[in-house]
Amino acid sequence: MTGFGSADGAVGEARVSVEIRSVNHRFFNPSVKLPSELSKWEAEVRDALRRGITRGHVTLSARVERAEQEEGRIDEERFGAYVEQIRRLQEKFGLSGEVDAAAVLRLPNVIASRDGEGEGTPAELVTIVDRAVAALDQMRTAEGARLARYLEERLAIIEQAVARIAERAPARLVEQRDRLRAAIVELADGVALDDQRLAQEVAVLADRLDVAEEISRFYSHFAAFRATIALPSPDGVGKRLGFLLQELLREANTTGSKANDAAMLQNVIVIKEELERIREQVENLE
Repeated sequence: MTGFGSADGAVGEARVSVEIRSVNHRFFNPSVKLPSELSKWEAEVRDALRRGITRGHVTLSARVERAEQEEGRIDEERFGAYVEQIRRLQEKFGLSGEVDAAAVLRLPNVIASRDGEGEGTPAELVTIVDRAVAALDQMRTAEGARLARYLEERLAIIEQAVARIAERAPARLVEQRDRLRAAIVELADGVALDDQRLAQEVAVLADRLDVAEEISRFYSHFAAFRATIALPSPDGVGKRLGFLLQELLREANTTGSKANDAAMLQNVIVIKEELERIREQVENLE
């Protein structure tokens, strides 16, 4: 599902901003882009994303903001020590010239390292990521509500088509029986018919064309589909809805193979079209 979330907070002495974007994808596919000073905690960031998001192509980016005065912290004591040492060497070896401040700044440990004290902890970064995921989830929840209404609309159309099939099925069976009788009489060409054998053939035909079980299972799957949308699991609804969708398609295929009737087949086509529309959305649902 698509969405966007952002959060910021302190990580050590720095201010870190995190942005997360997600687009539809059948599986969880993260892409994490961290600045160099945070890259050592990428595993912790990925784990935080996985805990909060189960589906989608997810892109996380982070930005570090530091106070201007922190950009270059000079160790003045060390700087002075270097200057004194250089001047002693100048006197000792009879060297002339001024001490180059830029050269002194390039000497080891004159500019205080940011590593170590004040760098922060992975827990501080993960806390910011968790808040960004929560903001993303709010947007995805709103989209999910809209999508739930769309799925309900598609399911209602399927339910209407199944109702038309159920209404048509008894009359279709009578028509098929009458056609069978007429065909047998024509083939018999005046020969006496065995009524018991004819009744057996009609019973076999009725059993082969009966869609009562499929209709019953359709309605059972409708109820389960709606219950899943209405009371989503903490682990998400996408996989369960995907399973129910497969079962609905199975019933549609079986009904189509038994139909042998233009009106019923037309409704089976409607069902399959709507199931395909639902499938396109369910694959992206978390």
